[in-house]
Amino acid sequence: MRSAHESNKLAKRLRRNVGQAIQDYRMIVDGDRVMVCLSGGKDSYTMLEMLLQLQQKAPVKFSITAVNLDQKQPDFPETVLPEYLRARGVDFHIIEQDTYSVVKRVVPEGKTLCSLCSRMRRGALYAYAQQQGYTKLALGHHRDDILATFFLNLFFGGTLKAMPPKLLADDGRNIVIRPLAYCRESDIAAYAKQREFPIIPCNLCGSQEHLQRKQVRRMMESWEAEHPGRSEIIFKALSNVAPSQLADRELFDFANLGGDRDRLIGNWLMPDADAEPDAANR
Repeated sequence: MRSAHESNKLAKRLRRNVGQAIQDYRMIVDGDRVMVCLSGGKDSYTMLEMLLQLQQKAPVKFSITAVNLDQKQPDFPETVLPEYLRARGVDFHIIEQDTYSVVKRVVPEGKTLCSLCSRMRRGALYAYAQQQGYTKLALGHHRDDILATFFLNLFFGGTLKAMPPKLLADDGRNIVIRPLAYCRESDIAAYAKQREFPIIPCNLCGSQEHLQRKQVRRMMESWEAEHPGRSEIIFKALSNVAPSQLADRELFDFANLGGDRDRLIGNWLMPDADAEPDAANR
């Protein structure tokens, strides 16, 4: 009895988080055709299920189509997703594109394939979304993915950026949404286990997750174990930015903060005493 109660609480929490994210960022509006990118992992299965459940009660009407990209990886179980989606009564399409051979040919032996594989997969999905006229393209990134990307960019890229819950893709045509943006990975994993989704592992190609991302994940797990709730606080910070308290001159107009007085001070860059004189002054 208690187990069923806990299961219902988990499902309600996920639905509430997904519904809140959709509302906060206006991810889905009336008449949208949503293309749900289904990889066969726990995240994308959960995203599809949450959207299907919310579709029944949502104040707006929208359609859902699950789309999977078969990249022709060795031993990929081609029948798993079609069988599941037919049984679930979900409209779906399988794109077949041999990106695996391209990645194996381009990436040196021993190097991780994930980065190039991800870019090629995204390109194929974006192209299909445009061809078929989908208005939104849903990806299964959750809160912990967003935080991990933030720390990767902070520690290794020197930028303050993450994965926004909604964005206009680099191609300028596709609107990408992340309905699981408010969901914890632990909740998603527990829900996927309860529902017994037919998970397809992402290590079919034998590649390993990037070492830097693993380091960040371990750091986040350690923080959460020592200080429960820290990840939630950091995520809140991503939506509570104070541009004037940072140092990005493109984001905030520091130069004109003091008005005419500061503009009259002039150039503070001092000439190098050891520099050669300008040719015009020789």
